Amino acid sequence: MADNTTIEWTDSTWNPVTGCTKVSPGCDNCYAETFAERWRGTNGHHFENGFDITLRPERLRLPMTWRTPRRVFLDSMSDLFHTDIPDAYIAQAFAVMALTPQHTYQILTKRHGRMKALLSSPSFWHLVADQGREHFTGCQEDWLAVGAMLGGKPLPNMWLGVSVEDQKWADLRIPALLETPAAVRFLSCEPLLGPVDLKRAVIPMGSERGHGLTASYVHADGCCQRRFHGIDWVIAGGESGPKARPMHPQWLRELRDQCRWADVSFFLKQWGEHAPEDHGHDRGRLILLDTQGRCWDQEEALAPHDTVRMRRVGKKSAGRILDGQTHGAIPTPT
Repeated sequence: MADNTTIEWTDSTWNPVTGCTKVSPGCDNCYAETFAERWRGTNGHHFENGFDITLRPERLRLPMTWRTPRRVFLDSMSDLFHTDIPDAYIAQAFAVMALTPQHTYQILTKRHGRMKALLSSPSFWHLVADQGREHFTGCQEDWLAVGAMLGGKPLPNMWLGVSVEDQKWADLRIPALLETPAAVRFLSCEPLLGPVDLKRAVIPMGSERGHGLTASYVHADGCCQRRFHGIDWVIAGGESGPKARPMHPQWLRELRDQCRWADVSFFLKQWGEHAPEDHGHDRGRLILLDTQGRCWDQEEALAPHDTVRMRRVGKKSAGRILDGQTHGAIPTPT
């Protein structure tokens, strides 16, 4: 759960907090909750309290013990911006990140509101410095990175992302991400439960009353046709586990093509439990899936024209190849 990981897009995980609660459909079949709840009530086990929010202060210094630079996924077993995690504790985690610039930290959240509120506030970065001096006095205290944050510049080793499972949550979470300082901004479209149009963003409309939101086509720099308004990386993937929902190939192809058009790094993590039948899979339970995410079982004659035949073949057999290619791009910060 720390030094090694099977997550394809990172090198290590770091969990100074474990536990979480569900906030959107992407959470329905949470792998972390399933794993942790197996051990609830087991005296002395790391997950004795199941998936309840649990602070792990003994793990805060872990990245300081890693000499070799690495990409670190922060809180793979939680959400750092959960409302039950105190601001001061979050600040301690950021102090560790500031003190270990050799590592790159990938922070993923579904709590876009608290993320934006904290990381856009100078008072939070004062708290980071205060907590760092109080709890990590034995470390080399170089707070230049924190000072840069106080000046409105992001920590250079902080990659910030939001989970986006469909268009509804894209329209809610992406605008908050774009308004939050970060060296690299990324989206995790896993599990991908519907189409996502990255060529639009929800932006406030000017009016006398100041009300109203609209969806609008945006670019990164006015008329520039590169990058999606500050999004540097898109990770996509289907769902795994016993209750996994299938992912329509069209949703995936549209994300890939949008990223190619905008020169955004695209990473296909996995198909999940289900793979398209036309990818060479002719065994496993058949599911007829349309682009609205509806399953038609065996009623193929009634299904719409955009229905595809998916087979439940398991994560390993499904793999991560799309149209004959493996997509594993990871951005290089400039």
